[in-house]
Amino acid sequence: MGVPSFFRWLVQKYPKIVSDANSDENHHGLEFDNLYLDMNGIIHPCFHPEDMLFPPSTFEDVFSNIYDYIDQLFNIVKPRKLLYMAIDGVAPRAKMNQQRARRFRTAKDNEAAEEVETKLRKKFEREGKKVLPREESELSDSNIITPGTEFMYLLSKKLQNYIKRRMTNDSRWSKIKVILSDANVPSEGEHKIMSFIRAQRSSEGYDPNTQHCLYGLDADLIMLALATHEVHFSILREDVLVQEEILNGVSELERSAHKAESYSGKCRGWFKQVVDKSESLPKPASCHIEVVSASEKSDSCSEASKKLNRRLPVMKKPFQYLHIWLLREYLHIDLNISDPPENLNIDLERIIDDFIFICFFTGNDFLPHMPTLEIHEGAIDLLMYVYKKEMKNLGGYLVDTHWIEDKKGRYIKLKRVEKFILSVGEYEEKIFKKRLEIKERKLRRIQSELLNAQDTEDDGSIEANLWSSLGNTDNAFQDRKVSEIVDSTSGLDEKDISLTDYSEVLNNTKELMQELKDRIQHQSDTFRNGGVISDKVKLGVQGWKKRYYEVKFSAKTDEVEQRRRSLVAKYTEGLCWVLKYYFSGVPSWTWFYPFHYGPFASDLKGLTQVNVKFQKGLPLKPFDQLLAVLPPKSCHALPEAYKRLMVDADSSILEFYPARFETDADGKRFMWQAICKLPFIQEDRLLVETKKAETELKDHEKERNAETADQLFIGSSSGLGEQISSVYKNCTSFMPNDYIKINDMLKFLHCA
Repeated sequence: MGVPSFFRWLVQKYPKIVSDANSDENHHGLEFDNLYLDMNGIIHPCFHPEDMLFPPSTFEDVFSNIYDYIDQLFNIVKPRKLLYMAIDGVAPRAKMNQQRARRFRTAKDNEAAEEVETKLRKKFEREGKKVLPREESELSDSNIITPGTEFMYLLSKKLQNYIKRRMTNDSRWSKIKVILSDANVPSEGEHKIMSFIRAQRSSEGYDPNTQHCLYGLDADLIMLALATHEVHFSILREDVLVQEEILNGVSELERSAHKAESYSGKCRGWFKQVVDKSESLPKPASCHIEVVSASEKSDSCSEASKKLNRRLPVMKKPFQYLHIWLLREYLHIDLNISDPPENLNIDLERIIDDFIFICFFTGNDFLPHMPTLEIHEGAIDLLMYVYKKEMKNLGGYLVDTHWIEDKKGRYIKLKRVEKFILSVGEYEEKIFKKRLEIKERKLRRIQSELLNAQDTEDDGSIEANLWSSLGNTDNAFQDRKVSEIVDSTSGLDEKDISLTDYSEVLNNTKELMQELKDRIQHQSDTFRNGGVISDKVKLGVQGWKKRYYEVKFSAKTDEVEQRRRSLVAKYTEGLCWVLKYYFSGVPSWTWFYPFHYGPFASDLKGLTQVNVKFQKGLPLKPFDQLLAVLPPKSCHALPEAYKRLMVDADSSILEFYPARFETDADGKRFMWQAICKLPFIQEDRLLVETKKAETELKDHEKERNAETADQLFIGSSSGLGEQISSVYKNCTSFMPNDYIKINDMLKFLHCA
């Protein structure tokens, strides 16, 4: 599901579920036993931050940023018993389609941005404007944040050493257990965390009052936390809504602090529910920016020129808690069934499970969202309304997770699900007509603006786009050291250049980056760029469903029903797969949804005729996944034998890696909204080739490609550490900092 859209909807509907988090405060009395880190939510902002004056350029820069980030989170939460750090490992096949599309799009967008920047640099050169040159970087390709790459292998080693240092030198760390689940442990980071929590809950002697805190930005974490049915659960996350205000509002680095104002929590979208408008979001924490004053710049030129690669201060981001126990209470109120079926036992846990399930229809990483439902239009409000309104007709709950392991599918009531989603489908025509009306009104307004030569932004709520990676260009260069500019500008010398020249180079570079940002933004806006938005389907205009299948699936008139049935069958399988994945673990490593588009709500007929069975299978090896998701532009991340499979003309799987591919922006205004229509990987063909390539791997490459277990770190002063090490005290070969394999899922490290 759309991360910003869902979070905005949630906090604006239930503003009291969030509260400020600050390392200098005591969390308003909150204390946590366990802290879980979804590490990919840390790795990405440390790899390509949007708020650093100098972005990192080496692996070591990124690792140092990650250490600082973890330290900051640890200081905020102060876990008393456990720190669990989970990095995304090899994902289920169902996730790889999304990973593949995202990485191919990234490569395509980067190529386009480089082309535009090259043209602009030539233009500035012709005009005699000196600018800072492109900086050499080990981090030019963010696709290396994928299991199996050298970067991820080194990250694991660095984190192990980091944990040892902290447990040796920090008493707070030495008193707790630390688990590292790196990229060589299969499954996504958040799902490894949930598997751990489920295992703890089912173990003898588990304390139901355990206080959990999970860090991460993914909206799915909220659903996964609800799915644990743990009452004492909070999610720690950056306050992205406040940060957007900060980035839009801060225009000068000399502002050392920025106080964003609170905003009212209102239900969004066309389908509005009654909300207490007097409630508002808690005021966000201050955001501090550490800067170097102009006088410090001139005084420290010589010293700064010796430290060109030093890491500069990072904006201190505001954090907040999202409290799952409060969200549970709100859902209990908002999903109150006033007229339940006879003999139905009202059970909050069952209602929460149903809420999680119905949100699957808005889309996630495994299934495309239905054309009917958009979160920012109020889709979840509509789903909740229909659920309450139709409960008596449904006859009971939609899912029963007590049967989640049942092979006969008793965990889902498909007959009820079909009734429910068809009831949602009754609103489809109204939704499309309203959407079309708003779209036409918006386009008329934009056309008027263009005719009047007004350069205004139409949509300030763009959630993820190409040009955002360029950062805040207004601020990006104002605080750069004079000596650093001199050293990195060809033909200039610190002794001979004046402050005026420094300022000119800075201003020219800032002008170039702003023009680059504007051009990419303009190119991504199909309306402003070409004046017309392609819309072949025309949802809301008579005949839209027939056109949808003709345009999206190339189905002839007599083939539409057959294609609808196959689509519904696979979508039904997908609903079952996601449900089991959220509540139990991976039901199948090999299953995936084999279409680029989802069905309409009104199309989901005949669900009970679908026979859902999953074959468990095995996860791919890291290098196999790299071949499954990386584009040719990222082939440098692969060992030579695997690289050849991607780029050599005689490779038998070359068609999996098109240099050019179709992107479907039909009905979309922005290119980042387009669907990447890549060929689906055929796993059997892929594995035939990788088995041959595997024989050519060197020893260190074999280590990168291996499946490993979670690593448990325990301080020497802890009771558990003493107990485990005492078992091995008669083993002369056992030394502090040696690993002990406890089972296939866990290794133990006794930190001296």
